[in-house]
Amino acid sequence: MIDMADLPVQLPAAPASPAAARARFFNSGNAFNIKLPPVPAADFAAVLAAADAPDAPTGLFACDQSGAMGGTFPATTPLMLARYARIREGDALALALHATGLIAYVLRGAGAIAGPEGFAWGAGDVVLLPGDRPVTLRAATDTLLWIVTNEPMLALDGARPGPAAVAPVHYPAAEIERQLALLATTTTNPGTSGLALIFSSDTLEAGRNITPTLTLSLNTLPPGEAQPPHRHNSAAITLALRGEDCHSLVAGQRCPWTVGSTLVTPPGEPHSHHNGGGVGARFLIVQDGGLHYHARTMGFVFLGQQTG
Repeated sequence: MIDMADLPVQLPAAPASPAAARARFFNSGNAFNIKLPPVPAADFAAVLAAADAPDAPTGLFACDQSGAMGGTFPATTPLMLARYARIREGDALALALHATGLIAYVLRGAGAIAGPEGFAWGAGDVVLLPGDRPVTLRAATDTLLWIVTNEPMLALDGARPGPAAVAPVHYPAAEIERQLALLATTTTNPGTSGLALIFSSDTLEAGRNITPTLTLSLNTLPPGEAQPPHRHNSAAITLALRGEDCHSLVAGQRCPWTVGSTLVTPPGEPHSHHNGGGVGARFLIVQDGGLHYHARTMGFVFLGQQTG
């Protein structure tokens, strides 16, 4: 007798049509033991260096580790893709990304979004753009953007973004600073996960997300302090914005920060963030949190303390 778990995939014995021939059968012994490559706790400093090089052309530079994850399409984590976009002064970058929405942070430069709902943007701004239509970014000065989308999520399901899944939203740097100053006047309680600004919009206010499936937060960390160890089921892509002698501990591995670089926190891994320098640290984090909130699977916990 063969163990059920050792059975290979079973095919139909006598399919009567092409549709019947496509059927495949597994069982309760071999269907739930799929071993996928883990999500690496990556650092994309080399991609940043390539995008920021003096002679880098206008274009996109992907933080792609699909090969390490056994994927067939570009991905930074299984469901998200981060890129840098370099737009040289006077150039325009036309994008037609297969995504629900496009989250961008302006690392440097200034320019404008073309079109009827266009607006000007500058350094330190956060921008959300629809992913269901082409968009053109025009640079008034040499520009470097950080862009995150859910393209891998849609590619996995063979889906197309719905019409007007998100509307354009502009979060100017001055308004972000005003919101952070407001938070600085408040207190926290033991269940508060650090001091962070969460980005949303009028249409997604109820879910507190920036797109239906992605969350965006601007986290802060005072000098000499650390965010307590914690874990969550969402993957996280982090952009280090400011800080000296900062690092993350991910599953016991020390991951130093480089300002402007992109780091990955794998889903479910214990991690903490540490600021050993003399200035306050700031870091943007995009997570596939909206998906997990909707599925009731976020599972955020401080280590040793269940918080929901």
